[in-house]
Amino acid sequence: MSDRPTDFSSLPSYKAPRRSLLSMRKFALMASVVAGLGVAAYGISPSKDGINFTTAAHAQVDKQVKAQAAQPMGFADIVERVKPSVISVKVNMKEKVAKDDDNNDSPFQPGSPMERFFKRFGENGMPPGMRGGPRGGRGPVSGQGSGFFISADGYAVTNNHVVDGADKVEVNTDDGKTYSAKVIGTDPRTDLALIKVEGRTDFPFAKLADGKPRIGDWVLAVGNPFGLGGTVTSGIVSASGRDIGNGPYDDFIQIDAAVNKGNSGGPAFDVSGEVMGVNTAIYSPSGGSVGIAFSIPASTVKQVVAQLKEKGSVSRGWIGVQIQPVTQDIADSLGLKKAEGALVAEPQSDGPAAKAGIKSGDVITQVNGQPVKDARELARTIGGFAPGNTVKLNVLSKGEDKVLSMTLGQLPNTVEAKADIGGDSGSSARGADVPRLGLTVSPASSVAGAGKEGVVVTGVDPKSAAAERGFKEGDVILEVAGKNVATPGEVREAIVAAHADKKNSVLIRVRSGGSSKFVAVPLAKG
Repeated sequence: MSDRPTDFSSLPSYKAPRRSLLSMRKFALMASVVAGLGVAAYGISPSKDGINFTTAAHAQVDKQVKAQAAQPMGFADIVERVKPSVISVKVNMKEKVAKDDDNNDSPFQPGSPMERFFKRFGENGMPPGMRGGPRGGRGPVSGQGSGFFISADGYAVTNNHVVDGADKVEVNTDDGKTYSAKVIGTDPRTDLALIKVEGRTDFPFAKLADGKPRIGDWVLAVGNPFGLGGTVTSGIVSASGRDIGNGPYDDFIQIDAAVNKGNSGGPAFDVSGEVMGVNTAIYSPSGGSVGIAFSIPASTVKQVVAQLKEKGSVSRGWIGVQIQPVTQDIADSLGLKKAEGALVAEPQSDGPAAKAGIKSGDVITQVNGQPVKDARELARTIGGFAPGNTVKLNVLSKGEDKVLSMTLGQLPNTVEAKADIGGDSGSSARGADVPRLGLTVSPASSVAGAGKEGVVVTGVDPKSAAAERGFKEGDVILEVAGKNVATPGEVREAIVAAHADKKNSVLIRVRSGGSSKFVAVPLAKG
């Protein structure tokens, strides 16, 4: 017998139980893992062959594949549905001078962005080499644009500048057929036109969208670029509420879908197949698409088309004021918390606003209880009412809130010309200097052609804040800090009072080039 410990591992009877114990431990560990991950990692489903185990990862991938398969991989289905409603519009103008591009008979104000667009984007929607008629001589001129049906009985929308002055209008449909069209009405202010095609009552047509597109939404432009009908391009809504200098009703949607000459008047569709806007203008240094195009919103199209269909023209409400935006400087000068509303530069004599008691320097803040963000919004809101309607305006006048009621007049079709008295200051004396402004002024009564109101600017320090704000010789200052002025002394008194009140700037009403506006001028120290 020995005291040495026994090595049980060397005995045959030991090894088998150990393997059995290890197997049991592995099974127990495996069972615990399965129990812990059972719901999360495995799915059990019955089948005729027994039980199926599906991993969660596999189930997640399966869901993702199905979700992706449910999403549109392209726009083919949408295009197939909406493309038949889009038309090519061909116009012919007899005995019209075919002018060079640099001298187009543009319907827009010379030098405006729309007039420059008109030269590039196409009076006739076509580049010079594709226009009919002799260059620079008399004869028929033809051109092409785009449009789309809005009803099964043949009413279609296009741009005013596409059909303006046309003696003959034809449309080509997506199925290759040609029809004659009649111009029902046009609206140059929004560049919209309504035409009518006779002969069928089953034209495929597009629906104008009810909602407002969001920035980043998909957009499809369909039209007739360069005469290549049925062309589709895609992009997104880049911005909204764009003002391109065409007029007070500018409220364009900016898109980056490729739009070229001949797309004018064509629709911009959303992914629901509804028309969010009418493609009207592009920004282009070269005449081709650079990814910046402008569309008239569907909400505007609805309002205009309804009136064109009813009476062939558009009547807009009018209150008879010259208005301007409220800048932050102007807001500070008036003591406003926010730079919002529309500042009345001058009410027109005997206009609805003047009769209701609105004065220069008043700020219109609401229309029928709805806030007015800026001057353009006021113009669009008032223009959306029919003449004869009564509206209530919230007005801030000399720090006091007022609610005024007025009956809207009708917006005149023409703007009365006003004399430009600039340049007549040379016939007067040099005038008196105004401290802290950098201006030299003389009474208007002493300057030939300047009238009897206010003081005339006879000199501007080129390094002054007034020069930076655009003051020039010949301008007439009518008010300073809310007070009428007729002499240099009254101007100085108003400036001294503003400085004593520790104001950083003073609000000046100035008449320049036949129109009035307010300018906030920082006061020099000292």
